Order: sequence, then C-alpha cells, then structure tokens
Amino acid sequence: MSPPAVSLVVTDLDGTFWHHADDVPSTTVRAAERLLASGVPLLVATGRRLASTREPLASVGLTPPAVVLNGALGVDLATGHRFHRSPWPVEDAVAVLAAFATVGLAPVIYVDHPEWDVFMAPEPSTHPEHERSLASTAGIDDLQRVVASEAVLGFSMIGVEHREAAAARDAIASLGEVHLDRSLDHPGLATLTVSPRHQSKWNGVVAFCTDQGLDPGGVLALADGPNDLELLDAAAVRLVPEVAHPAALERADHIIPPAADGGWAEVLAHLG
Repeated sequence: MSPPAVSLVVTDLDGTFWHHADDVPSTTVRAAERLLASGVPLLVATGRRLASTREPLASVGLTPPAVVLNGALGVDLATGHRFHRSPWPVEDAVAVLAAFATVGLAPVIYVDHPEWDVFMAPEPSTHPEHERSLASTAGIDDLQRVVASEAVLGFSMIGVEHREAAAARDAIASLGEVHLDRSLDHPGLATLTVSPRHQSKWNGVVAFCTDQGLDPGGVLALADGPNDLELLDAAAVRLVPEVAHPAALERADHIIPPAADGGWAEVLAHLG
C-alpha cells in the first residue's frame, strides 16, 4: 500500500524540531524551508506559550501558524490571525488552582489577556530561570482572582523536582489533562502542564484544517512527548525521534534521529 498523500505537516518543538530553542540545527531549518517551498503547509503544535514559540522560530526566519499551550490557542505567527481558542471553564480553572494549593504549589497560569501572557504569584512554583524568562510578559497577582476573572488557557510548573510535579499530577488527575515529563532545559528536573479535559494539540490541528480547507486525514506528525499522544494517534503518518518518550515511540511509523542531530529533516522523505 502506498503512503497517504500528506496535506499538512504538524510538528512539536522541544525534543522534536529542536533540542534547545537557541540552537536549531541548520539542516532542520533548511528542511522546513524546502517543505514550505514544496507547497505542503507546516503547523507547529507545542506546549509552549505564544511568545516563547514565536521568538525562537522567528530567529531562524520561520513564522508558521502555531497551536500553543497544548491546544488552547491557535495563531498564525505571520499575521496574528487566530483560528482556535479554548479557555478553561471558570469552575474548572478554580478547581485546578485549589488542587495545586492542597499540595502547597502555586503554578504559572497562562491567559488570553491584552497585556500579559501569564500570571504568577509573588513566589511561583516554577524554576527561577523560567520565572525570569516570563518577567516581561507576566503579571503578578492573586491567583484566585485570575482563575475567577481571566480567560485561563493552562497551568504549568517548569524545571521542578519530580516529587512536586508528581504530587500536583495526582491532585489534579481527575480535573484536567495533566502531562508530566522530563525538563529538557533543566536536566534531572520535571515539567508539568495542565490543559482542560479532552483538550489536546489535535483540537487545534482540526481547527486549522477547517480554517484552511485542509484534509485532517492527511496529517504527518512529528512529536516526542506524552502531550503528543492524541496528535500521534490521529495522524496518518507518525515520525518520532529515537530518544522520545516510550509512549510516543510505541506509536511511531518511522523513528528518526534526535532533534539535536537534525533528525527532523527526514520529514522530506515521507511526504508521500
């Protein structure tokens, strides 16, 4: 059987397109440029927030559409056009924050706000480097007010001790889609993100396909983490780096070299 015709390439960023955002392999960048020149559209699907998605891609000359915060928001980085938006129901956001509080943690809260990307408590439960990276786009506020009054898109703790992340996961498990993974930027530490129940990157992919008149049955996905499983399950073709999470590797049609070695460039050989 011949491979399906690819209507859209969807890629995760961390661990897939790059290992570190400030060191994207030139072979990966050239492959993305060749993909776009071929007429096959490229969509980013990441757990990152909007600013931390836009800036490193722009630094290598790329401004694709992007689904950020694990499916909460879809924005064309070139034009600002929003093709998807899925905030938390207020009562659910309030419940998630309360669950974090039961284990003594104060997460970063991602919002759709005209001034801020995130809100944080005065002493947030995230790595100091993460806190510093957010400073110019972060409002410091009462988190209870935030979940009750703002359009909440997600919660996270980046670069924290695994025991803290696991405690939060266990407290929140029944309230949302919780993703616990290694922290690529902080070896030995963990990253935890929380999205609304039944929300995934695939929701944003479907919204983009609807917006652009594309066939979601022809998606080629490149991804590596536990927050990519719904995306990989729904894709027609699945490329997974060899150092990916075991659950992602189980879903692979093709295993590619690591992001740090420019393995992403192998997408060009699988377009059908």
